Amino acid sequence: MADAAAGESSIRLDKWLWHARVVRTRTLAKKLVEAGKVRLNRAKVHSASHGVRVGDVLTIVLPRAVLVYEIVGIAERRESFAEASKLYVDLSTPSDAPESGTTRPPDAPNLKRPEGRERRLARRLAGKPG
Repeated sequence: MADAAAGESSIRLDKWLWHARVVRTRTLAKKLVEAGKVRLNRAKVHSASHGVRVGDVLTIVLPRAVLVYEIVGIAERRESFAEASKLYVDLSTPSDAPESGTTRPPDAPNLKRPEGRERRLARRLAGKPG
């Protein structure tokens, strides 16, 4: 892991996303940036070659989550996940995970596979035969 003062002052955005293991490939990182799913210091970035520095804040919109990372390091090469997680500080809001050992809130409906009668009723309501 290289420090900003120790040589590299900036790195390509797609390369940093790949080094930090946010995405699996640089091609996917480039597509993510060009699709407008990445913001750098609250401004949308559409160029994967845009430089990022230590202290910048990235907002990354993924299909199932919104990640907010502050860059605290720049790597010279792609390392293990443990090393990659040292490149950023996660500023994302914590998810609404239950604190206790319950898997679902008490007021949530019991989601189970419908039985035969329920499937037939659903098919009739949808206007499908049988």
